Amino acid sequence: MWRPTASVIDLKKRAQIMRKIRRFFIDKGYFEVETPLMASHGVTDVYLNNFSVETPEGIAYLQTSPEFHMKRLLAADSGPIFQLAKVFRDDEKGRLHNREFSLLEWYRPGFDHHALMQEVDDLLQFILETGPALKLTYQQAFLTATNLDPFAHSAEQLNQVLCHHGLEQVLSDEEYDSNAPYYLLMSHVVEPYFANSLAPVFIYDFPKSQAALAQCREEVASRFEVYFKGKELANGFHELTEPHEQRQRFEADNHLREQLNLPTQAIDDYFIAALQSGLPDCAGVALGVDRLCMIALEKNSISQVLSFDAHNA
Repeated sequence: MWRPTASVIDLKKRAQIMRKIRRFFIDKGYFEVETPLMASHGVTDVYLNNFSVETPEGIAYLQTSPEFHMKRLLAADSGPIFQLAKVFRDDEKGRLHNREFSLLEWYRPGFDHHALMQEVDDLLQFILETGPALKLTYQQAFLTATNLDPFAHSAEQLNQVLCHHGLEQVLSDEEYDSNAPYYLLMSHVVEPYFANSLAPVFIYDFPKSQAALAQCREEVASRFEVYFKGKELANGFHELTEPHEQRQRFEADNHLREQLNLPTQAIDDYFIAALQSGLPDCAGVALGVDRLCMIALEKNSISQVLSFDAHNA
């Protein structure tokens, strides 16, 4: 098992993709940054788990995303920035998952999520040579794939749709939160419905309850997700800049963690302080590089585009 997981030929093709990514952003006036892989805070997000390590200064966390550090750079007037980062998430390994993976993340001041969607579309056309993306609202995507309006339905209608797709028994009391049925329907029904699209599919304007770090208008969160060839590729936001609202969302995450018997996480005060100093109005997105390479190289497993995966690292 000493040999690389991917072939050397494919690793050279991956290197060409990385060069194209850098050229795309440099030509658009971004500059490349590096931020810590290991830091003093983890994330409160209920659906993300940090690896932690002991250091002489105390517990440190391997980062699940460079987001907080990059936003601190934005608050320091960096202007448009991008990063090709190694990140770590304590999830099960699988065909589409490796606990250590490569993430492309970028932020553009003055953009909202619609302008950023176009830039993501431009990048995918440049790397994958696709046609222009299909763009649907979250509501349109659910109505098309499930005939359920996620913003206007009864509990009975939701249960009927879950039962129709054999998902009613998947939700346990321990795992349940108000968004859980929609996450299930998205992953098991909506995503597969669009898996055969010849172009990437953008789903945008999510329910406010799924805002994460996005701005909201009325009951809609200004964020998007990108899917192609049955894979979730990217997650983007018109970024929340208000520090009090951000702290409240972190506190709500920790409250849900307590309900689900998960450990709470300390709120990153460095990040909150950066918001207080003034984060410019901006949009940002994180894109899975390994999955992008899988699609570009027509591979079926993430291990086929990695030098060494979790089994032989």
